[in-house]
Amino acid sequence: MARPRHGPSNTIVIKLGTSSIVHETTHQPLLSTLSSLVETVIELREHGHKVVLVSSGAIGVGLKRMEMPSKPKSLSGKQALAAIGQGRLIALWDNLFGQFGQPIAQVLLTRGDISDRTRYLNAVNTFKELLHLGVVPIVNENDTVSVSEIKFGDNDTLSAITSSMIHADYLFLLTDVDSLYTANPRKDPSAKAIDVVSSISAIRSQVSTKTLGSSLGTGGMETKLIAAEIATAAGVTTIITSIWYFNSAPNSFCSG
Repeated sequence: MARPRHGPSNTIVIKLGTSSIVHETTHQPLLSTLSSLVETVIELREHGHKVVLVSSGAIGVGLKRMEMPSKPKSLSGKQALAAIGQGRLIALWDNLFGQFGQPIAQVLLTRGDISDRTRYLNAVNTFKELLHLGVVPIVNENDTVSVSEIKFGDNDTLSAITSSMIHADYLFLLTDVDSLYTANPRKDPSAKAIDVVSSISAIRSQVSTKTLGSSLGTGGMETKLIAAEIATAAGVTTIITSIWYFNSAPNSFCSG
C-alpha cells in the first residue's frame, strides 16, 4: 500500500457513468478517457488516498459484444446484456490498472444487500479489508439479479450509499459538464455554473433537472442532486465535475 507523500489521507469515491465509459452510438470503450482516469487514481493512491471506483457500463459493453444497436426494453434482456458485459467491463478495468501493478476487486451490490443488516455489515467489512490491502474496489449494481423493486435505480445513488458505507471524505460524480449548472450549458447559453451548494433543497428552484442521461445511461442532473443529498447527509463532501477537469488536477480537490 502506498504511503502518503504529503497532506492528509482521504477516502475518495469516484462515480463514472456509462457515457464516459463507452461511446453512445458505437459502444466502443473510450480507452483514452478510461486510461486517463486510471492514471489519476494511481496518482491519488501514490499520495496516500484510498480510492473506490463506482463504474457503470456493463450493458453498454454487452451491447458491443452482441453487436446490438440499442438497449432492449425487457428487464430480462437488460439483465442478459449486463451479464454479458460485466465480465468484459471488469476485465477492461483490470487490464488498465494492471499496467501499473494496481490490484482491483469487483464488488456487485443490490439494494437488498443494503437493507439486510448482516449483508450490509459484510459489505462494509469487505470494503475495509480491500482498502486496507491497497486494492481499488470497482463497484457496480448487480443488474443480472436486480429487479425494479430492489434496484438502486442509477449508479449516482449507488455511489452515494457506497460513500456512506465506507465513511468517505469525498464523492466525485463525474459527468460530461464541468460543474453544476442552472440549465444544460450545451443547450442554454444563459446557463450559469454554481460553484458551492449549501442547501440542496434551496438549489432545486435554481437548477433545471429536466435533462436526462444518455441513451445508455439512467441518470441526469436530478439523480446527482439526490446522490449529493444522501452523501452530504452522511458527512461526505460531494463534487459534481467533468472527468476531464477532475483528471487535470485531482489533488487540488482533495488537499484539505
